Amino acid sequence: MLGSVKDICQTDLLAADSPWTCPGDRVFFDASVIWGLVGPKRIFGKLGVYPQLNWFFLGGAAAPVIVWLAHKAFPNVKWIPLINMPVMLGSTANMPPATAVNYTSWITVGTIFNYFIFKYHKAWWHRYNYVLSAGLDAGLAFMAILLYFTLGLSNTSIEWWGTGGEHCALASCPTAKGVKVDGCPVY
Repeated sequence: MLGSVKDICQTDLLAADSPWTCPGDRVFFDASVIWGLVGPKRIFGKLGVYPQLNWFFLGGAAAPVIVWLAHKAFPNVKWIPLINMPVMLGSTANMPPATAVNYTSWITVGTIFNYFIFKYHKAWWHRYNYVLSAGLDAGLAFMAILLYFTLGLSNTSIEWWGTGGEHCALASCPTAKGVKVDGCPVY
């Protein structure tokens, strides 16, 4: 695709409704600017607007201990040791390019098939769980190809609230202290 889609990942050269924006690359670029150019002190330190986020490091360190303590306090509850906080918290690293739909569907399907069906229909789960996983992966790939050929090649776009871009007028406002722009609040 990198060779066949003209101006792929270059949002300034693509059409406004183009799906080829490469959000993962954009997040990587934004993170590079935050950590390399601006610096964490201007964002997460005393000079920044997000110093409270540093408390999440403490929460991330405490979360597995809380699960372990809950398991020790309630040893008969079988689902507590199934909670894996490093996996749950680590998966949020993919959130910026993903949407909430990705995570709600992941949690719903994962809970239904890896908890309820595993618990109540273990023989079915042992026989069909990997087939289900392969089917979901293949279905996703098939739908991506189908949508590309049916909508992408005919240059048809679907307009809905999720494709309209940023809906907050203040999203383009600067957050540095003392910077004044018409129509934006000054911090």
